[in-house]
Amino acid sequence: MSVGPRAHRPLGVRQLRIAVLVKTNTGGMWLLPQVEELRHRGHEVTVVLPQGAGRLTDELERRGVDVLSSPYDFTLGRAPIGLLLLRALLRRLRPDVVQYHLIASAYAVRLATLGLPVRRVHMVANPAYLESRLVRSVERLLWRLDDVLICGCRYASARYGELGCPPQRRPVAVYGVDTDAFSPDATGPDQRAKLRAELGIDQGAFLAVMVAHVYPPRWFIHAGRGVKGHEVLLAAWRTFRRRHPDAHLLLVGGGWTAAGEDYRRRLGERFGVAGDPGITWVESVADVRPCYAAADVSVSPSLGDGPGAAVQAGAMGVPSIVSAAGGLPEAVTERSGWVVPPGDPAALVAALDSAYQGWVAGRLGLCGRLARRHILTSFDDLRAAAEVADIVEDVAGRRR
Repeated sequence: MSVGPRAHRPLGVRQLRIAVLVKTNTGGMWLLPQVEELRHRGHEVTVVLPQGAGRLTDELERRGVDVLSSPYDFTLGRAPIGLLLLRALLRRLRPDVVQYHLIASAYAVRLATLGLPVRRVHMVANPAYLESRLVRSVERLLWRLDDVLICGCRYASARYGELGCPPQRRPVAVYGVDTDAFSPDATGPDQRAKLRAELGIDQGAFLAVMVAHVYPPRWFIHAGRGVKGHEVLLAAWRTFRRRHPDAHLLLVGGGWTAAGEDYRRRLGERFGVAGDPGITWVESVADVRPCYAAADVSVSPSLGDGPGAAVQAGAMGVPSIVSAAGGLPEAVTERSGWVVPPGDPAALVAALDSAYQGWVAGRLGLCGRLARRHILTSFDDLRAAAEVADIVEDVAGRRR
C-alpha cells in the first residue's frame, strides 16, 4: 500500500476492548480502515449497527468482525427504553473505549453510558449539523461528555473550539480514501468511453459529475434547502449549458430515505431534468469509480459537509469544484480545484466556466494529477486510520 507496512500495537499499550457504534448499516464504509487498523494492533473490536441487512454489515462480517444489532433504533419515540437496552448491551460488552460516528450515534452513546467506566471517543464525520444554532447550543454542553472528539476536518475542530472545547480534546484525523482502489489506473483504460456509451453521453462532451445522496431539507438548518446543494448546481447548470451546449452533467445518487427521494423527484420536476438532454441522473451505484473516470470535473456544491466526494474524485485524478462549506475546501488546493461561496449559483457558473476553459486548453489533466498528489499526501486511508488508532490508544491509557 502507499504508506508502507502497518504498525503493530506500541509497546506498553495493553489490549483494548473497543465498541464502535454508528447509525447506519448501509453507509459508513469509511470506518472499515479504522476497524482493521485497531484489529491489526491486537485490539478486540465489536461493531454495533442498526438491525437488518446492509452493505456495511455484510462487509464487516465478511472480514470476520464481530457485529451486533443495536437494540436502539435511533428514533425519539423509542428513546427511553432503547437507550436503556443499549446501556445494557454496552455493560455486557465491558468496553474500555466506545467510538461513535455521526451525531445521532453520539447522543445515544453519551446518554447510554452516563456513569459507566468507559472512554468515549466521538468521531465527527460530517460537521454539517454544527450549522444549526439549535444543535450548537446543545453541543456546547454535551461535547463535555466526550473524552475526545476526533474531527474529520480542520473546520469541525475549529467549530468545536468556538463551543469551548480545548485543542487537546479536538484533534484532527481525516476519513481517508483507499488510494490504490481509487486511482486513475484502477478502472482500466477504456472505462471512460465505456460508461459514457452506457449512459448515452457524447464521447466528446465536457462532463461534470456530482456524486451525492439527495437529503431532504430540514427546517432547523440551511433555511429548508437540501444540504448537498443539488438545487444550487441545477440552477447554475441552466446558465452554464446555454453558454456551452457541448457540456453534460451527470448526477449520481438517489434519495436518502423516502423523504429524500421525494425531494429528488421535486427537484427533477422543478428543473426539467427528465426533458433535458444535457443532464443524466442515475440512482446510487455500487461502484462510483467509473463515474469519476468518465468525468472531466467533479462538483460538490454542498451547504455544509466534510471533505466528502472531492477526496474520492481527487484520488481518481479528477479536479473538483467545491463550495466554501465545512471541510470541502481542505480537499483541494489552488492548483487542483476551485472554491466558491456556498449557495451561489453565479459563482458556481464562473467556476464551471473556468474548468471548461481549462478543458478546452488541455490543462485539466495537470489539475487532476495535482489533485491526486494532494490526496496521497493528506487523505490516504491507512495513514488516517493509524492516526485514529493512536488517539484511541492514547485516550484509553489516560487516568480518569
